[in-house]
Amino acid sequence: MLQFTDNTLGNALVIAAKGRIDNTTANLFEAHCSKALADGAKNVILDFEDLQFLSSAGLRGILLLAKRLKANGGKLVFCSIGDAIREIFEIAGFDEMFPIYANLEAATAEAV
Repeated sequence: MLQFTDNTLGNALVIAAKGRIDNTTANLFEAHCSKALADGAKNVILDFEDLQFLSSAGLRGILLLAKRLKANGGKLVFCSIGDAIREIFEIAGFDEMFPIYANLEAATAEAV
């Protein structure tokens, strides 16, 4: 199961994901992010504190989001990533592609 909580902080949209982004739920993640962009989000903070699993389909969704944000002059940052997700990010090279912050406060200071 995958759940989202959205909040606006400054000029950034914070999307907190809870559960798993896998082959079954990656389309929900992509649809949620697409709606956020359609609603005008330019800078996005993905808060993965409560994310338990991220598959390659989820990584693809993140890349699509980042590409669309960059095309619109925005940016994507991450915060509160647990060890399991951090390991996936390191294997995929996402830790070098995207800013990752220890907590939401630090991410907000950078993204807004």
